[in-house]
Amino acid sequence: MAAGRERRAKAETFTARWKMQWHRARTGLRRSAVDYFRGDGSDWIAFVGLLLTIPVLMAMTLVDSVWCSPATLVLPIIAGGLLLRPASLLGLYAAGATALIVESVRLGPYTEGPSRVTPGVVLVVAACGFFGLLTAQFRSRVGVPWRRGGTMLFDLRERIRVQSKLPKLPQGWHHEMALRPAGGQSFSGDFVVAARTNSGRTLEVVLTDVSGKGMDAGSRALLLSGAFGGLLGSLSPHAFLPAANGYLLRQDWDEGFATSIHLVLDLDSGDYELYSAGHPPGLQLSAGSGRWEEKAAEGPLLGVYDGAQFDPVKGSLRPGDVLMLFTDGLVETSDRDIVEGIDRLTGEADRYVAGGFHGAAWHLIEAVARDVNDDRALLLICRQASAAQPAR
Repeated sequence: MAAGRERRAKAETFTARWKMQWHRARTGLRRSAVDYFRGDGSDWIAFVGLLLTIPVLMAMTLVDSVWCSPATLVLPIIAGGLLLRPASLLGLYAAGATALIVESVRLGPYTEGPSRVTPGVVLVVAACGFFGLLTAQFRSRVGVPWRRGGTMLFDLRERIRVQSKLPKLPQGWHHEMALRPAGGQSFSGDFVVAARTNSGRTLEVVLTDVSGKGMDAGSRALLLSGAFGGLLGSLSPHAFLPAANGYLLRQDWDEGFATSIHLVLDLDSGDYELYSAGHPPGLQLSAGSGRWEEKAAEGPLLGVYDGAQFDPVKGSLRPGDVLMLFTDGLVETSDRDIVEGIDRLTGEADRYVAGGFHGAAWHLIEAVARDVNDDRALLLICRQASAAQPAR
């Protein structure tokens, strides 16, 4: 009886220890894999895996060189150039060169038959290794692993989108924003920052168009959106554009100018001020007359010269009125001037007057500038009409 209990205790202890060791090994392997694909861990897993494929490919070549030619060694060489660090890559190249030598000796001279190690095969493998080493050295200098680069770009894109979200407005107001980067890319030189200030009574929105387009302007747009978001609400409205201009001048970029329009809207009364830095004018639809009116403020481009002055234009949004802000990519092209573009935009916008502008921002970009190779952004702010005072 006592002997049976002792055997069961030993068995349970052995099983428990085995399960614990297996759990630790599995957890460690999982953590190593996660760190590797995040770019934080060592590349020994990929190195060992690719290193083991070389003797396998060599053996297959020696068995049947017709179906598995010596040139198949370029596969681990190319994969190593994408995944490994330069030091590990050199070790993989040494193993690949050794496999080529063994194949050449065992298969015989290339002049004695097909599917041998020819000078062309050696040149192809060497060329792939050379370009793989250049790629690995470039990644090493940048400090971003290949497997992490896509994740970083995704994070940057999401940060821009989060910063471009407009705050929730009180009842009676509606806003929407549509952004279309050039060439169908994920990054744009147009961005929006917005905040409710003055205890939530005031809405401040800044629409900015950075010089350049797409990927070229995406990094600068991300930097400026963060800086402008910090300035917005921390300064009085008339001091925002001068501070943004000074910040842009301090960056000393080769292509460092930008246009911007700053809206300061009182959500109680509907009164607003519009500041502009070389930006296309805003457009206001009057519900009483059904006509669009340009709201053009005076101010130079951001990042051109110090001490610039920005004078606002004032207006008021009554129930049923709509204010539309946009970037030049929506109304100006190489074969169309801005006046013609604004006329076309207002003509398309008239179709939404009767039914309301909910969901109109994206459709307006599609109708006016669908195939334009430039960043396009459109912001609509509507003061909804009450039931007693419907808009015409």
